[in-house]
Amino acid sequence: MHAARTLKLMIVDDSNIIRRRIERSQQIERLQVVGSAANGREALELFAQTDPDVVTMDLTMPEMDGIDCVEQLVALKPALLILVISALADKATAVEAISRGANGFLCKPFTERELNEALSELLKDG
Repeated sequence: MHAARTLKLMIVDDSNIIRRRIERSQQIERLQVVGSAANGREALELFAQTDPDVVTMDLTMPEMDGIDCVEQLVALKPALLILVISALADKATAVEAISRGANGFLCKPFTERELNEALSELLKDG
C-alpha cells in the first residue's frame, strides 16, 4: 500500500460559521486546509494561489454561485475532487453540480460524522 500523500482542501461557503465548522470538523489526516473562500470569485482566486486537490463547495453564494464555480474549477483542474455542501433540499441543483464535474453531495445541516464520511467517500475514488 502506498503512503497517502497530503491533499490540500479549500472550503467555499458564504457562511463564515459553516467554513469554520468544516475546518474544525474534518478529521481526515491527509487533508490539510489551505484556505477558504466566501464566494465563487474568491474561490477562483484562492485556487490559483493554493492549487487545492479537494474542495467543499456551497451552491448558493453571492457574486458567483457554486455551479459556475464548479465548472470553472474543473476546467482548470480536471482531477479536482469537489464535495458540494448545500442546504438545497431540491436534488436537481446538486445533480446539476455533479453533471458539471462535482464528485459528491452533502446536505446541510450535516453532522461531523456525515462530513467525514462524505470526504472519505470522495477520497476513496481519488
